[in-house]
Amino acid sequence: MNDTATGAEAPTPQTDEDKIEEQRRAEQKAERENAEREIESGSTLTRKERRRASEHSRLSALTVYAIIAREGEEELRRPTSSLWWSGIAAGIGISTSVFAQGLLYANFPDDPNRWLISSLGYSVGFVLVILSRLQLFTENTLSVVLPMLSEPSWGKLGLSARLWAIVLTANFIGTFLTAFFVLAMSVEVGGEPAGYVKAMLEVSHHAAETQGWEALVKGIPAGFFIAALVWMLPSSKGFELWVVMLFTALIAAGGFTHVIAGSTEMFMLVVDGQISARDAFLQYLAPTFAGNVIGGTGLFAMLAYGQIHAEI
Repeated sequence: MNDTATGAEAPTPQTDEDKIEEQRRAEQKAERENAEREIESGSTLTRKERRRASEHSRLSALTVYAIIAREGEEELRRPTSSLWWSGIAAGIGISTSVFAQGLLYANFPDDPNRWLISSLGYSVGFVLVILSRLQLFTENTLSVVLPMLSEPSWGKLGLSARLWAIVLTANFIGTFLTAFFVLAMSVEVGGEPAGYVKAMLEVSHHAAETQGWEALVKGIPAGFFIAALVWMLPSSKGFELWVVMLFTALIAAGGFTHVIAGSTEMFMLVVDGQISARDAFLQYLAPTFAGNVIGGTGLFAMLAYGQIHAEI
């Protein structure tokens, strides 16, 4: 009985190029396995000592890529509701960065290093969101892109666009809700906002001074740092907290722009009536979004994939 009769599709015949590529990958895999066996057979270490050595050895770039790509594949196939609620939680959680930064800014009014000290607070929201495994848009500029780079298809492009749209929208809703309730529920006697809220508004006003082309350019390093952070996490067992704090505090200290944390600042100014929603999106959020994508996907993801694509 032929394939037409049974309704099964005939397998697509392999071209010569496909066969050569498949053979090359098989040879590379065999070489890596042989090298590992030679190291183990020639070692004088006991099995327990080899296990300890393996635990303390650095992950290879190919292993890190495989871990992040697998996580990206899982994220692409998560239900819409899971992405949505996780994204809203991440938007609320990342707003803690502005809150902590405002607290430090308010408590060091006369210190010449006031801005640098307050930058340490900026890392708080990122620690909360990243270690809680919530959906933050800028993390996904790397993790969901790597699977598409290794096996490009319209299907994966569509899944990536779906995830980006859901998570970015949910993050914005989370940050807007936080900005609204912080301003609405922190009014002291006399109609004046609390001291820490004044500091948050001052920090937000400082951020809003970066607009347009400058916001785009300063968004590129921020996107690169977040993607680099995601790449380093699999190799940072036991030190994840310090890795997250180091690179996110660097974003604030350097005056770089981050579209999600920055949206909390912009929405606070919008709710307080200092800027319009149109200016918040067109002058700050849109160019910062572009900069973060260029830095995270256009630079780091491409470079990370470039270093391992010949080994896959």
